[in-house]
Amino acid sequence: MKKLLDSANEYLRQSDWRDIAVLKFCLLSLGLMAGMQVPEKHRKTACIAASAVFTATYIPTMTKFLSVLIGTGKQN
Repeated sequence: MKKLLDSANEYLRQSDWRDIAVLKFCLLSLGLMAGMQVPEKHRKTACIAASAVFTATYIPTMTKFLSVLIGTGKQN
């Protein structure tokens, strides 16, 4: 668990404002999917949009985090 937390700290140290913004969009879309209170007729569209944003933001976020976790991320 300590390695995971240390890796998260290192990820944040290496991140700039754009990385944090992408992370926030990722979490926002995940929250929308989890707690959706959209009328039934619009629910599918909202879920597709939230899923697309989540996928588009999750992949680059996790790619960078995993490179930090395994030790191949850039060092400042």
